[in-house]
Amino acid sequence: MRPRVLPRKEVLRMRGDQMPQGRAGKLRLDFNENTVGCSPAVRAALRKLSREQIAVYPEYEATRRRMAQYFGVSPAETILNNGVDDSLKLIFDCFVEPRASVFLVEPTFDMYRLYAALHGARVLTEQLDAQMCFPLDKVVRALRKLKPRIFLLANPNNPTGTLLGRRELRTILDAAPRTLVVVDEAYAEFSGVTVLPWIRRSPNLVVTRTFSKVAGLAGLRFGCLFANRHLIAEMRKAQPPFPVNTPALVAAEAAIRDAAYLRRTVAEVHRGKRVLEAALERLGVRFFPSGGNFLLADFGARAPALLRALAGQGILLRDRTRDFGRAGFIRITIGTRPQMRRLVRALEAQC
Repeated sequence: MRPRVLPRKEVLRMRGDQMPQGRAGKLRLDFNENTVGCSPAVRAALRKLSREQIAVYPEYEATRRRMAQYFGVSPAETILNNGVDDSLKLIFDCFVEPRASVFLVEPTFDMYRLYAALHGARVLTEQLDAQMCFPLDKVVRALRKLKPRIFLLANPNNPTGTLLGRRELRTILDAAPRTLVVVDEAYAEFSGVTVLPWIRRSPNLVVTRTFSKVAGLAGLRFGCLFANRHLIAEMRKAQPPFPVNTPALVAAEAAIRDAAYLRRTVAEVHRGKRVLEAALERLGVRFFPSGGNFLLADFGARAPALLRALAGQGILLRDRTRDFGRAGFIRITIGTRPQMRRLVRALEAQC
């Protein structure tokens, strides 16, 4: 029997995609995770969790101060969240009314459209060009003319890896004084580009960070949101009282204490990326420059068979057909050099 009380029409219209299952024990190059795992310091800190710590609701101010210090901002400019998805939800909850306009450059992170749909927003778009380059002039004109409520920008962009420099980012901010500009810096450790220090001079700028990528805490869910202290004060009103669990707080603090591990992880990803890029060039496979820990490659018509063959060998890649309207585009997470060499051998056997 169908229920008489149904969800809102925005929910009924959604596809209801599910995360893939059965990934354990495989070479997971499909979700841009840390392919080695978190720092040993994180596991050591988690082992020290007491029964009392687990039994009581968490407190946040000490961790907020430490995160603010680590990122070079003040605690009053910092919100702790349950990963970037939670940060995005808080932004939409605070700033997006039904029929408000949300501006995106696509293809980009799927969650932007999901939250826009949930909030009944109007989505305005521009497109990356065929080379996955950012259409800066078109975006600037649109921001000046349309004055959207929010402009969401992943930098580097997921899934393409497209990276904007500080000059382009400053141009965008200058063009959008009445728009909330959200710069999602989930991969900033790999790109080396951040606008986080600008939150004090750009009161309409919000920056999000995650510990799911370089720190290897995707299974615990932890992220930070940064903005002008006045925006942060208002946004904290809309948060639930306990948005982050205690193990995630403990793990995040341990992760930033082991800065050497984070640096080694970034360096190894860059080395692994060079291994994969060289192999794709040898194989004649088109790929796009990436500022993140992943590459987007176009394998053409052979992509579906390739994905199936690699999955049969325990190597998981991400099919991005839905982003581009045709088969061929595959996103590949960059792992260690041995992991990339394993992937390369598999690709050479198939291509």
